[in-house]
Formats: sequence, C-alpha cells, structure tokens
Amino acid sequence: MTQELTYQNTSRSVQLSHGKLHFHEAGNGPALILLHGSGPGVYGWANFAGNLPLFAQHFHCYIPDLPGYGESDAAAGDPLQATVKSVLEFMDSQNIKQADVIGNSLGGIIASHIAAKHGERVSKLCMIGGVGYNLFTAFPNEGITRLVEFTEEPTRERLVLWLRSMVFDPAVITDDIIEERWRRATDPKTLAVSRMIYTHAAMKAIKAGQFNALAHLPDIKCPVLLTWGRDDRVSSIDRALMPMRLIPKCELHTFYDCGHWAMIERKAEFESVVLAFFKRAA
Repeated sequence: MTQELTYQNTSRSVQLSHGKLHFHEAGNGPALILLHGSGPGVYGWANFAGNLPLFAQHFHCYIPDLPGYGESDAAAGDPLQATVKSVLEFMDSQNIKQADVIGNSLGGIIASHIAAKHGERVSKLCMIGGVGYNLFTAFPNEGITRLVEFTEEPTRERLVLWLRSMVFDPAVITDDIIEERWRRATDPKTLAVSRMIYTHAAMKAIKAGQFNALAHLPDIKCPVLLTWGRDDRVSSIDRALMPMRLIPKCELHTFYDCGHWAMIERKAEFESVVLAFFKRAA
C-alpha cells in the first residue's frame, strides 16, 4: 500500500547562504520543482499539496517554501534576485542538475528568470498565471489591489476579500483556508516579505517597468506551457499574450470557470494538461 503523503512525512530543510530553506520531497523519477506564488500566508504546501500525489507517481518532486514564506528564512536584498539565487542554491544542495519546473504566479516569474539566465537547469517550464503584460486591462488588477490593501492594513475582512479574488468559485475559499492563511499572514516575517513587494509605491514602480520585465523572455529556450484561468482577477488573461509571442517555444492553455489557482480550482484538468506536456518528447 502506498504511503499517504502528508505535510510531516514530506517535510525537509536545508541550510543555504541566506539561512534555512524548508521544502517538501516525494516521489521518484526525473526532478520536478514546484514554486509557489506570493501573497499573505502562502507557502509551498498550500499551493501544491493537492497535486503532489499524482506528480509524485512520475517525478521526484520538490516543493520549496521560497525565502520569507512558510518555514523558510527570509533573504536580504531584492526579492526577485534573492529568490532566484536561493532556488539555484537549493538545486545545487539536492544535486539537481536539471529539472522540470512548475511556477505559480511569482513562482513562475522566478522560474522564467532561471530558465532565461541558466537555461541548462530547466528542461521544461509550466507557468500558472502571473508573468506577462496588461494589454487590455488596467494594472494592477483587482486581486493585486486587494493584496496591497491587506498588506498595508492587515485585517481579517481584507484577507477574505483578497482570497475570494483569487478564485472563480468563492466556495473554494473554506473557513479552514481562511483560518490557516490568517494565522500565517499575520506572522511578522511573512508580513515583512509581503510589504517588500505589495505597496502602492511598489505598484507604481512595477507599472512603470512592466514592459522591461518582459526583456528576458526571448532568452528562454526550453519548451514552455502557460496555463491560465480565463476568469483570473489577479493576472488577467490578456497578460498571457506577450509572453506567448516572446518565448520561442511557448503554448497557452486556458481553463474556463477558473481564477488564479488553476492547480487547485481545476485540479484534474490542470494535472492532465501539465503531465501530458512534461511527458511529451521535446
């Protein structure tokens, strides 16, 4: 009988240059790294626990808590570059020379920089929302605005409004999810990391540099699958069009009745599409 994968029996940690990095590990086969998104109380297990049982049947899976999230220590400096460095150090610590990668939102942006600048480390890349450019909608989208509001004045009500903006079906946001996210989101370390990215001042700077944030995408040489919720209110679907054209080997799959968490809200369909992509000959 196959052992059930739990938070406890998959939990690991390693010391990197910035401090402790916590991660989950399960399965056998080629390496697959799953990078979670950002936001109040997020961590690797919250994003990908539901997908781990299937992917662990085909891959040696690693789900790190990115620096400053979950049980991982925060890293000093620019959050993007510091996280890229930490993921590469993590790969070295686990003797992972090359891996397939799934990145949700910020995790996808991190993965895109690794694939562009360290192409030998990524064999295939799947991104879930996030990366891109607002062509037809105003930036920031509703979900990002809700996130900034919570970060600047954390209240339970604002957390719930942000969580509900993440999904198409509000029933996905259960009381248990709210309680867990509230507990983690109000942790001083987690809140400090969120405040490095999600402020009104930071949004103005991101808006001004949106186009420059695409400059690395043509350097991604591996096959890329963009997955997107058609009803995403955090990163609207028009954001997908520029990366789809700029990344040389890129395809786009959209899920109807789906918000920002395709891997949760359309779990079975997401797993089917992504597994087929990774198993397909390059």
